[in-house]
Amino acid sequence: MTTHTYASALRWAGRTQGYDSYSRQHDITMSDTTMAVSADAAFRGDAALPNPEQFVVAAASSCQLLSFLAVAALAGVEVLEYNDAAEGVMPDDLRPMRLTAIVLRPRIVVRGATVERVQRLLNKAHEQCYIANSLTTEVTIEPVIEVL
Repeated sequence: MTTHTYASALRWAGRTQGYDSYSRQHDITMSDTTMAVSADAAFRGDAALPNPEQFVVAAASSCQLLSFLAVAALAGVEVLEYNDAAEGVMPDDLRPMRLTAIVLRPRIVVRGATVERVQRLLNKAHEQCYIANSLTTEVTIEPVIEVL
């Protein structure tokens, strides 16, 4: 049996002198790529930088794409385009606060398949998506499928 491991490194430096004053900016390194990250602006972060909640939504979106491309390729369906406008929802009146829903809205262009077949492949990919399977947050898909 193979166990896959995934690593990231995080670095923050500064001073905490009360909740309002410390910097939320930190650096995350994954696969030799370092990016500046912050908290959501609603939590005194920098709105110009990505935040952890966005990473969770992006991970679910990316995993769905990669799972779909795999099942489509194995099924002989030619995928020409896949664009997603994913959204995560985190109500601030729920305790503990958490993402309660992630909605993936892929627009998919294929050749050589019916809309129904592509929908079945999307569902199969969703069932196999490692990230969606790892989350307690509900992940749903609202696709727009175009067949050429």
